[in-house]
Amino acid sequence: MKQSDNYSQQSKIERLNQHCVCVTLDWPTVELQLLQLLGDDADNALSNSIMRQFFSNVAVFVPDSDLNQMLAIVQAIESTAALPDYQRQVLSWAPASAKYNPGQAGAFMGFDFHLSKDGPRLIEINTNAGGAFLNSILARAQSKCCGGQVHGAWTENFDEAVIAQFISEWRVQRGSGQPEIIAIIDDVPTEQHLYPEFILAQQLLSTYGINTVILSPSDLRYEAGGLYTGNQRIDMVYNRLVDFGLETPEHDALRSAWLEGGVVITPNPHTHAMFADKRNLAVMSDQQLLMDWGLSPGHAELLQNGIPHTVRVTACDEESLWQHRRQWFFKPVAGHGSKGVYRGSKLTKSTFARILEGDYVAQAFVPPSERMVMVDGERKMLKVDVRLYTYGGSLILAAARLYQGQTTNLRTPGGGFAPILTQNN
Repeated sequence: MKQSDNYSQQSKIERLNQHCVCVTLDWPTVELQLLQLLGDDADNALSNSIMRQFFSNVAVFVPDSDLNQMLAIVQAIESTAALPDYQRQVLSWAPASAKYNPGQAGAFMGFDFHLSKDGPRLIEINTNAGGAFLNSILARAQSKCCGGQVHGAWTENFDEAVIAQFISEWRVQRGSGQPEIIAIIDDVPTEQHLYPEFILAQQLLSTYGINTVILSPSDLRYEAGGLYTGNQRIDMVYNRLVDFGLETPEHDALRSAWLEGGVVITPNPHTHAMFADKRNLAVMSDQQLLMDWGLSPGHAELLQNGIPHTVRVTACDEESLWQHRRQWFFKPVAGHGSKGVYRGSKLTKSTFARILEGDYVAQAFVPPSERMVMVDGERKMLKVDVRLYTYGGSLILAAARLYQGQTTNLRTPGGGFAPILTQNN
C-alpha cells in the first residue's frame, strides 16, 4: 500500500471510530451461546449486570496495516526472546523459579497496544491474558458495519487454535499424546471477575476430550512426584494466577510440582520472565543494545519505534523524572490488572515518593485512541486499547477494550470488550 493510501485509510478509520454509533452486537446470539456453553452456571452469569459490562455494543475499526504492524512487533519480540544475551539479562532480575525452562511458548500471550497517529505502540505484555474466550463469543455475534468485518479465522478457527496450543505446550515437555486432566488455577476462582471465562475454557477443553477442572491452589497437594486434587492426579495447569513466580506460601504445592517437573504449567514463571516483566520493556526499546546482542536491524528498529521509551525508575533520576513527569506513565514491575499505575500528569509528591521507594518503570506516555459510543441516548467518547492473543508469535484473536479513566477496568458504561472490524481498502 502506498503511504498516501495508508494515510487515507487511517483517516477513514478515525472518522468511523469517532462518528459511527452503529450497534453491531447481537446480544440474543451472545445469550444463546452463553446458555449453551455455561450450562448450569448460565442463569447466574446472565442475570449478573457485570456480564453485560463485559461487552460493548459497538465494534472498533482498525486498518489492516495497523494489525499487520502489531503482529510484526509481536514477532520481533519473539525473536528478541530467543537471544542468549537477552535471556541472561532478563533472568538476572527474575525470581529463582523462572530459571527452570521446559521450553514452552506460553498459552494465550497477550500484547496490548495503543493506536497512535504514528502507528500502534505496545504498552504492555501479559502472559495470562484474560478475555479470549469471551471475545471469541463476541466476535461471532457481530453485524457487519460501514464496510468493516471480523476476520473469519478468529471465529472459525478459534476452538482448534486453543486446543492446538495446549497440546503443543504438553508435547514440548512430555513428547507425545495429550493431557488427560487440565486444572484451571486461580486464587478463589469463583470470585474472579472473569470466572465465566474459566467455565468457557473448561467446556471447550472438555468437548475435545480433555477432562478439565477449575481449582484454587488450596485444592492442590504435591506428593510422590505428582500434583493432586483429592485422588485425582493433574497432568497440566492452565495458570491464571498473578503470582507469576509462584513465590507465595499458598502456592508451594504448585511451585514444587513446577520445579520438579511433576506437572506441565502454562503460562509458567519462565515465560513471564522472558516476556511480561515490565523491566524487559526498557531492554526491548533499546535499538543499539538489541543489535549488539544479534537482533536484526529491521527487528530492532521495529521495536524502537513500536515500544514507547521505557526506563527503570531510580533515585538517581528523581529530579528529571519529576520535572518531566507529564511525559511518563509509571508502572510497577510486578503489577497486574492496572493496579498501582500512575499517569505522570496526575502525580502528587507523596505518590511519587512511594514510586521511588518501590520497583517501577516509567514509560513514555502514548495517549490511547478513542471510540464513540451511545450511553443512555448520549454520545460519549471512550478510550481504546487493542489486545492481540497469540501463541508462538501466531495470531489467535484480536480484540479491543473500551474504557474511561486511567486504565481498562471492564466496568465502564458503554465500554468493555469490543470486536475488531478491519478494512483492507
